[in-house]
Amino acid sequence: MAVRDFDAAKLKTMKNAEGLVLQGCGGDPQEWIDGINEMLTDEKILLDGTKFDSAIRFQHDGLTCLLFEFEKDMKMDMGRFAIWRLQTHDNFGGTWLSDYVPNKLGGFAEEVKIKKPDCPLIGEDGNIFNLMGLAAKTLKRNSMPEEAKQMQSRVMSCGSYPEALNIIGEYVNIVSADDMEQCEEMAGMNMQS
Repeated sequence: MAVRDFDAAKLKTMKNAEGLVLQGCGGDPQEWIDGINEMLTDEKILLDGTKFDSAIRFQHDGLTCLLFEFEKDMKMDMGRFAIWRLQTHDNFGGTWLSDYVPNKLGGFAEEVKIKKPDCPLIGEDGNIFNLMGLAAKTLKRNSMPEEAKQMQSRVMSCGSYPEALNIIGEYVNIVSADDMEQCEEMAGMNMQS
């Protein structure tokens, strides 16, 4: 079981997630995870051996809070869960993530699509470290140093070459050097017109 620490502002990016937020969760977070799992199992809310394997810990309004994310494969009696949450609200300050973010954090962040820069990787040495380095340089040249770090970290921790290529492709448009030259020529002709 793991506890991940988040900045509360990061919750604003979790628009498509849902979970239970408990407020005022000081002490050992593992005890909270174990206690909530036991309580919800005893109340027949968590079904068929379903458990929360992890929680997200964050600070807000001077309180340590825990978010227990609902995973797709979890089996829960949501009716019982809603009643339990209301009955225990005075003890735990429990609320759904979809209520907490708008009411406590000002709402979910609008998703901003950042244009991926073109990166000529086709025809280059296919060594993943070379490709990762070229993609990182492209990101940095395009004022995206944080994205470069994030991409490199994800590539280094992935399990296969195809997965690494997919990750690189999330950050840059993979093109050939010929494609780049044609784009530059087209842009130059448009500037002369």
